[in-house]
Amino acid sequence: MNRKKKYRRKVAAVLAILILFIAVNNSNLFVQPSGEAPLLLAHRGLAQTFTMDNITNDTCTAERIYPPEYPYLENTISSMKAAFKAGADIVEFDVHLTKDGQFAVFHDWTLGCRTNVNGTTKDYTMAELKKVDIGYGYTADQGQTYPFRGKGVGMMPSLTEVLDHFPNSSFLINVKSSDSEEGRLLASFLSRLTKKQQSQLAVYGGDEPIDALKKEMPDMRVMSKASIKQCLLPYVAVGWTGYMPNSCKDSQLHIPEKIAPWLWGWPQKFVNRMKNADTRVIVVAGNGSEFSSGFDSAEDLKRLPSDYSGGIWTNRIDRIAPVYQ
Repeated sequence: MNRKKKYRRKVAAVLAILILFIAVNNSNLFVQPSGEAPLLLAHRGLAQTFTMDNITNDTCTAERIYPPEYPYLENTISSMKAAFKAGADIVEFDVHLTKDGQFAVFHDWTLGCRTNVNGTTKDYTMAELKKVDIGYGYTADQGQTYPFRGKGVGMMPSLTEVLDHFPNSSFLINVKSSDSEEGRLLASFLSRLTKKQQSQLAVYGGDEPIDALKKEMPDMRVMSKASIKQCLLPYVAVGWTGYMPNSCKDSQLHIPEKIAPWLWGWPQKFVNRMKNADTRVIVVAGNGSEFSSGFDSAEDLKRLPSDYSGGIWTNRIDRIAPVYQ
């Protein structure tokens, strides 16, 4: 009986030490504040926003915008310029292949929602897309008025135009398709850039194109649903020890705010661990069901830890940047 008691005491002592180690090793109490403001990522530049109520993948968001507060349309040179001027550190935009093998900067899978033509970007050359009115379908009053109709002609840029216009700026490029060939073609395009420009870019999207791009450009920071799982699942399993899985290195993570507190070391120790692995952490609003949800008001920011210094996803850089400036 005494042996059993001694054994139990030893087990209890070991467990207590283990629990104490886990608590201390993942506590932020002894982490020095970085003193750095969070990295601000402007989704689609400074663009028209819309209600997220009952939204689906097929919803035409141009038909549900709020009354316009500024003249910018998403994924345009002017919207990106305004976002950087407002205080964005990174601007996110979307790319699609064109008929003549270029990459057009445009959000939707199809053209019918926002523009005055139908089909996809693959049905048109880049020159033809320059004649399209990308502001044609926007309305804030169920079609009574269209405030941007006629004002968006010539405003759809190519990827080349964007990177030439902002040679020293940081971007997050979204590959909208799930075609691995697009990943390879994008890798071919990006590989012709200078090393400095490449270092200022990150790419995310479907598993297939991102996997293909990463094989061609191993040093490019990328992200997909598969890469997030490959990092976070082993991190949840062993991250409490401080060990960093190789799958978490040289990457980017978009972490929903509802999931973030369950990660070992959240917030600052987690961010520091990922930063040491050259992985960028971006927190998005909500539970992950809609990765376009952002922190779009000063009130939203109150939900973040006061010492958070990772990245913040926002659809309203004009409202968020002044809080940190």
